[in-house]
Amino acid sequence: MSGWYEISQSSDQQYRFVLKAGNGEVILNSELYKAKASAVNGIESVQKNSADDSRFERLTAKNGKPYFNLKAANHQIIGSSQFYASEQSRDKGIESVKTNGSTTTIKDQTVA
Repeated sequence: MSGWYEISQSSDQQYRFVLKAGNGEVILNSELYKAKASAVNGIESVQKNSADDSRFERLTAKNGKPYFNLKAANHQIIGSSQFYASEQSRDKGIESVKTNGSTTTIKDQTVA
């Protein structure tokens, strides 16, 4: 099973999306957006940029945990990963985003 995007709304009525792998695990988190259309634009940016390895910024947090950001051509962060136990795990997460990022399946959790 391939991955999908989920759009949800936070308690303060802002929108976010996550990219999930085929097993349902979250592999990329977006920032908060004031408008749902902006979240959709963010998804389109992930779809466009996720295949390009140079768009991934490989980082280490202050606590020593590896993570990554996916950036657009304008260097803005589109999404961030969780913290990983190792650089190898982080790199597998990046490969998963590359594999699943082009999906067109979007599950909108904001509609009643």
